[in-house]
Parts: sequence; structure tokens; C-alpha cells
Amino acid sequence: MSINLSQNSFLVLQATSMDRHLTKEFQIPAGSYGMFNIISLALWVILYDRAILPMASKLKGKLVRIGVKLRMGIGQFLTSMAMAVSAFVENSRRRKAIREGFLNNPQAVVNMSALWLVPQFVLNGLAEAFTAIGQTEFFYSELPKSKSSIAAALFGLGLAVANLLASVVMSVIDDITSRGGEESWVSTNINKGRIDNRAGSRQRLMDHVVTNQPKLAMQGMVGEKKRSWLIKGPTIAMQTLK
Repeated sequence: MSINLSQNSFLVLQATSMDRHLTKEFQIPAGSYGMFNIISLALWVILYDRAILPMASKLKGKLVRIGVKLRMGIGQFLTSMAMAVSAFVENSRRRKAIREGFLNNPQAVVNMSALWLVPQFVLNGLAEAFTAIGQTEFFYSELPKSKSSIAAALFGLGLAVANLLASVVMSVIDDITSRGGEESWVSTNINKGRIDNRAGSRQRLMDHVVTNQPKLAMQGMVGEKKRSWLIKGPTIAMQTLK
């Protein structure tokens, strides 16, 4: 999830190449579409705490809570769905750009509404609400109080590492796909690149990292495997990508 959220520069280019008008005179700035991520996250947190849980508890006659592990799992599923939607939208945008004769003109605006980008932002916002909050609660509930603050700090560390891995992913994909004189998937020309294909490769890496992160973090807090994960984790992830 963190790797996915840290790669927003392409979404700005994508929005720039699409019709961002809501009315004839007003259009949403390309860099502002990330607000849908924050809006969906905030709305879900409010609805979850103030409406969904109280209503479910009232219907069942007892306190209802969704387990932290289940919430993290739902978050990872929603992240995967966001990646699939992202690939579908980009594939549609690219094919439309080629049909309209904009293959060599990445600055051209395609006759496709940028509102098609909103679903993936909403899914990413919901995924962050489920995963980030659930993971923080997991660390605090599963570890002794003496280690809970350290464990919670691992979430911030994970975000930092995700930004580094995002750059590594881009570099590796660019190197592999541009061999033999082929056009890179992350070409500077958005209409010649294949970002929709990159989404699948990025998802494989992300699934490997986030699936093992809680388990490896727990091992790192209680045993000798902490150093092993910090040293070997990125290498294992890159082998998975390749």
C-alpha cells in the first residue's frame, strides 16, 4: 500500500492529459486529484466509528468490532483493486490517445474525463483507512507496552522505505523494459509508455512486502531476525519483482 501511495507523479501526468473540466469555466487542477484519497479516508473513518459500528452493535445487541488483521487484509485487497482499476483506466486512456492521433504528443488532452481517476483514489483512501489504522492498532495490541511505541514507529519507517522502493521499482522496470532498443514502460512520453503493464509488476512487489511486513516486524522485535530482514528484505523484494 505504501509503495502504491508514494508513486503519485504519474497520476498528475495522467490527469494533465485528460479532460479535467467540471463546468465550461472550472477544471480541477491536475495535482489536486489526490484530495479524493483524503476525502474518502476521512469519510470512512467517520462513518465507521459513528455510524457503521454503532448500528451493527445495536442490531446484534452486543459490541461489534472488526479485527485488526481482518482490516489489514481488507486494506490489501482494496489496494489490489485500486491497482487493477488504475491499469484499466490507463489502458483505456492510452488506446484513446492513439486513436485520436496523439501517440507522439504527450501534452495533448484526450477526449476522456479525468473523473475516471477518482475510483482508484477512493479505493486507495479506503485501503489506507483499513490498513494504516488497523496496523497501528495491531502493533499496540499484540506487543507488550514496553515495545508498543517502538512497534508503532515501524509504520513511519515503512512509509520511508516505501518511497525508496518506489524509486527502485521505477529504475528496475525502466532498465528491463528498455533493453534491445524497446520503448520503456515508463517512457517520458506517457502515450508511448505502458504504465498499465507496470501496475502489475509493482503489485507483485507490493504484495510481497506488505504481506510479510507485520510478521517480519514482529520477528524483528523479539529475535535475531531483525537484522536479517533489514538487510535482506529489499533484495528479496527485488528478486520477487524480477
